[in-house]
Amino acid sequence: MLYYSLSMITVDEALGKILSHIHPLGFEKVSILDALERVIAEDIYAQRNIPPLDNSAMDGYALRVEDIQNASQEHPIRLEVIEDLPAGVISKKKLEKGKAIRIMTGAPIPKGADTVVPVEETKQGDGFVLIFKATALDENIRKSGEDVKKGDRVISKGDAIRPAEVGMLASVGRSFVSVYQRPLVAILCTGDELVDVDGELDEVKIISSNSYTLAAQVKDCGAIPVQLGIAKDRKEEIEEKLYQGMRADVLISSAGVSVGDYDFVKDVMKNLGMEMVFWKVAMRPGQPLAFGTIGGKPVFGLPGNPVSSMISFEQFVRPSLQKMMGHRILFRPVIEAILKEEIKKLLGRRYFIRGAVSFEKGQSFVTTTGEQGSGILRSMVKANGLIVIPEDQERVRAGDKVKVQLLDRNF
Repeated sequence: MLYYSLSMITVDEALGKILSHIHPLGFEKVSILDALERVIAEDIYAQRNIPPLDNSAMDGYALRVEDIQNASQEHPIRLEVIEDLPAGVISKKKLEKGKAIRIMTGAPIPKGADTVVPVEETKQGDGFVLIFKATALDENIRKSGEDVKKGDRVISKGDAIRPAEVGMLASVGRSFVSVYQRPLVAILCTGDELVDVDGELDEVKIISSNSYTLAAQVKDCGAIPVQLGIAKDRKEEIEEKLYQGMRADVLISSAGVSVGDYDFVKDVMKNLGMEMVFWKVAMRPGQPLAFGTIGGKPVFGLPGNPVSSMISFEQFVRPSLQKMMGHRILFRPVIEAILKEEIKKLLGRRYFIRGAVSFEKGQSFVTTTGEQGSGILRSMVKANGLIVIPEDQERVRAGDKVKVQLLDRNF
């Protein structure tokens, strides 16, 4: 049965209802390069010290501090060089008084040595070296376990894998790790007026940009889009396409969830056994938005207008996918910025206004990107953030501080 309230609910209520139905997926094992930007599903421990041995932090000479404590430019200390030691080789010799070993960066510190003098502070001769500067005990020596000690937990379950974590996994000898699975997200766009990007156009046909913006948004989250194509405004065709999408972990439809004579998606979802959680959210753009489950799988009915669809995805689908993939941080960053122009709105709805954020003299400013109609995709292209105006505000004046949800991850 299809049960839901016809009254609008708030953005926060909608988000709470959605996330209560969302659960992380299972785990899979992948190579550490394929783990990049995924969430790790296990704790990682070091099996040995890193570095395993004391080693030289630079090219120079390994020697004893007491032999060069009076060294200076005017009175250099002359030491006998008994060995050249490259990285990856352990010296079998022990340094004694008056001796030095020429050492390369990364080479293990020889027995008896307790400091390294940089090559720039020396002058090499035939079988000897002149030291022009005294160094302290353990200077220029990287100690065993300085980075990681055996048994340390270096990465925790739930951490997002960045390039630094990939390097750490390699350092502790882990070529494969368990990560949270990436959800398959089926996407269907509906409408008699739609054609695919390479389809045949006439005066009334429009290209289904939503098929591609939604797929791009899914990929941007780290999930896997499955494009079901376009369904005409016929119940049988919509039902067939949605049924094909049931193999995915999440199902998204764009358009067909409003109240028009040809908006069949909600009825078709009912026929497929959908349990509707809500329909209509007090927001602009994006009011006609349906959410429910079919067999426990989340189903989103997004608006058909391009900007409404994208913004609804950002507010509700993106955090859901983040949660399914094990992320702790579900939402885009939000900053405060000074508004450069006045904005008026209706009470009772949360507005998401396309904005361009800039920095001037250490302060963040934001201005709208032009026409804010829900079909004006170009203003979304110009935006690097969404100005969020809460339900209880009717006007925001130029110079007021506003919240801005950042869209550009490189901002």
